[in-house]
Amino acid sequence: MTLPAPNLDDRRFQDLVDDAKRYVQVHCPQWTDHNVSDPGVTLIETFAMVTDQLFYRLNRVPDRLYVRFLELLGLTFVRPTPATTEVTFWLSAPQEEVVRVPAGTEVATRRTTVDEAITFETTGDLPIVPCAMAALAVKTEDAGEVTDRTDDWRVGTAVPAFSAVPVQGDALLVGLSDAVPRCAVTLRLECDASGAGIRPDDPPWLWEAWNGGYWEACELEEGADGTGGFNQPGDIVLHVPPSHRTSLVAGHRAGWLRCRVVQRHERQRLYEEPPLIHRISAFTIGGTIPAVHQETVRQEVVGLSSGVPGQRFGLARGPVLDGPVVVEVAGPDGWRAWTEAPAFDLGAADAEHFVLDVASGQIVFAPAVRDVGGRIRRLGAVPPAAAPIRVTYRVGGGADGNVLRGAIRTLRSQVPVVTRVENRRAAAGGVNGEDLDSARSRAPAFLRTRDRAVTRADYEYLARDADPRVARVRALTGRDDEPAVIRVVLVPALAGDAARPPMPGDFAPSKELLARVAAHLDERRVLGTRLIVSPPHFQWISVEVSLRVPPTADAGRVRRDALATVHRCLHPLRGGPEGTGWPFGRSVTSGELLAALQRVLGVEAPEAVRLFRVDTATRTRSTGWTNKVELGPGVLPFSFDPSVVEAAT
Repeated sequence: MTLPAPNLDDRRFQDLVDDAKRYVQVHCPQWTDHNVSDPGVTLIETFAMVTDQLFYRLNRVPDRLYVRFLELLGLTFVRPTPATTEVTFWLSAPQEEVVRVPAGTEVATRRTTVDEAITFETTGDLPIVPCAMAALAVKTEDAGEVTDRTDDWRVGTAVPAFSAVPVQGDALLVGLSDAVPRCAVTLRLECDASGAGIRPDDPPWLWEAWNGGYWEACELEEGADGTGGFNQPGDIVLHVPPSHRTSLVAGHRAGWLRCRVVQRHERQRLYEEPPLIHRISAFTIGGTIPAVHQETVRQEVVGLSSGVPGQRFGLARGPVLDGPVVVEVAGPDGWRAWTEAPAFDLGAADAEHFVLDVASGQIVFAPAVRDVGGRIRRLGAVPPAAAPIRVTYRVGGGADGNVLRGAIRTLRSQVPVVTRVENRRAAAGGVNGEDLDSARSRAPAFLRTRDRAVTRADYEYLARDADPRVARVRALTGRDDEPAVIRVVLVPALAGDAARPPMPGDFAPSKELLARVAAHLDERRVLGTRLIVSPPHFQWISVEVSLRVPPTADAGRVRRDALATVHRCLHPLRGGPEGTGWPFGRSVTSGELLAALQRVLGVEAPEAVRLFRVDTATRTRSTGWTNKVELGPGVLPFSFDPSVVEAAT
């Protein structure tokens, strides 16, 4: 609900005419003809019409003035938040020297006839370090020791990857000539595992990298296991984590990787005998670095100074993102950078500072004001007359940056020997900037809290104010044994394809988001209150829908619509009766889901809905079904593996 604008005068045309006639009766009783044919009444109606138009314009306060009113209260617009992802740079061929991808390298989605390209910039330098094989070792779980097999590998002797009868915990250790953090490494193997007993498309292994303290999981490039689980010659492409370090293992200092035997699910079969590694080599083929949806506008000349206080210069691009805005003013000694300030009220008369007006997208220099004694006081320095002014700032952000996996394909900056780029994960975290209507709706809560967290509503408002990536929040008081505890549960904005069913990790807020909200609330909480900021607890629910498909209907479409309806009803952000997310702690009933299915599919198709609780550890559902699943405070449902069965005739 938006903040209602005040109605400065609610009188209309007829009200004004009636008031004037009443005044005539009091002050001029000899005027007795008040019909519309009387010339005096015609004049009254003419003035009433003009006054009515004046009241109409008075009541329509321009948005610009409304913005100024909000700023006087200390309420400013929330800037857009840029989406982030990781971009992989693939080399044309292995290189002998380090290939450096500098910070600020621009990549983008492909431009089409309908959509403009969406630009991302890398957030740091990426050194793509070359590597080669340096050592090979085998660790057997039964013996619990690492055996150096480097000499066997060098002379070409076949090396068994695991123990004679492989068990979970056996590992093949690969030593690289150097650590390769953030790099994509290709392992080229000549191997065979005849009769090993595994499924080549689902090998029971896990690739890890040693970071100096523990083994950290590597990511296997999708479709890049050409060996079929060590069954045939081929390549394996691994994405090494950024913490990779060189260490001494089995008498060799190297950047160590290992392939550990792990049975990840019950249907996965283990090796019956160890694969034989005849030859193995390694080289670096790419690297991955975080990128953010932004574009840096460098040294944009916004105009020449007039030498008077209170100058404003508009920026050519927008909206401006959070972060440093560099304003430089030319002088006799070259370009001089000025300091960005939140306001001018604390600055000295000679302070070289400026303010960024987010609402209008302007750079504002210090004004001069007249104090109580009539003296002119400057709130900061003024750029010299005719001095050029240039600005470096970042633009972008918004929900448009939440692009799908594989959408980033274009390299805009020149980087030698890099042939292609791609994002292997969907971008997330992009939120649009605040508009005037949103600021109006936020104003009452802003005035109520005044940056102090006392009630649960205060905590919820301030949590949203801390970061626009917070989509939903619920504040909970502690139990009887913890009366001074406030638990704040966050649900982040969902990125990626909104049409696909949600995944378990989609609604897990990042550590950075949790820390940012916690720090924001910690400064505003009541002393003595213990604050806990955490992700929500999800109760996984498997829904079984019993359908009776009419003979004339498309059975496949009906089933797809039924599954989509279940996912949508239980969605943490788009579910519930109002479509704004399933309410925290509200029980899930089969009757409510059945009603939603009947609205979508018709009253005759769905016959029954059964609910099953799902164990999150084993991902198996309970044996017995129920019509109602109770949820505790701060708990949300998560639809997992719904099914459709045909109703018995």
